[in-house]
Amino acid sequence: MTERESKLKPDEPFQELTEEQKAPLEAQNAIAQFDLLKSLVRDALSPPPRFRLRVSTLSKLNAVAIEGLMPSPGALRTKDIEIRGSAHAPPAWPEVQGLMEEMCDYVNDRWDSDSALHLASYVMWRLNWIHPFPDGNGRTSRAASYLVLCVRTGYLLPGKVTIPEQITANKRRYYRALEQADAADAAGNLDLSAMEELLTEYLTNQLNQVLQVATGVKVNTPVPPGPAWNND
Repeated sequence: MTERESKLKPDEPFQELTEEQKAPLEAQNAIAQFDLLKSLVRDALSPPPRFRLRVSTLSKLNAVAIEGLMPSPGALRTKDIEIRGSAHAPPAWPEVQGLMEEMCDYVNDRWDSDSALHLASYVMWRLNWIHPFPDGNGRTSRAASYLVLCVRTGYLLPGKVTIPEQITANKRRYYRALEQADAADAAGNLDLSAMEELLTEYLTNQLNQVLQVATGVKVNTPVPPGPAWNND
């Protein structure tokens, strides 16, 4: 799949959309982002193995998520940004490119030694920590984390309600897990235990859906109704 290009020229003014106008476009973009994600997983799992996490891949996932909603979709931010409701202050914008490359290097260098859940948790937290895009950082982090999880495990994971959809349906634990990792980082530590626990539980839920269909026996795991992929 080729990289999507912005429909806007650099000097073309961007017209802000109303909430009513945004809703159908966000839904359409969510489907397009998940289609792109599945394509990336299939390409990565096709022989010979060739997956490496790259900044360009993350930009593609962001571009699809915010196409038509923001100018220059997929471009790294060129201004400082605040996260409403969070004590975390994302790094200054000139640092973003280097931090994104460091994040990708962390994943690529540990691809064979660290677990899929650890790498997926790291991407989920670190991309949110960097907050590299003007908008759609949550959507991009969840898609990128799921991409890493699928490719590292070697499967396009089955289950109708995916991990990203479960997170979006109830974000409180997700936010708490991000905040715990932020606090550990501020103290000079890397602690992704809360995020790894969350992803483990949601992966169990997702796979239990398949088990329930296969056996006809109801599995008692709470799975929220989906889809709900794309609202931050």
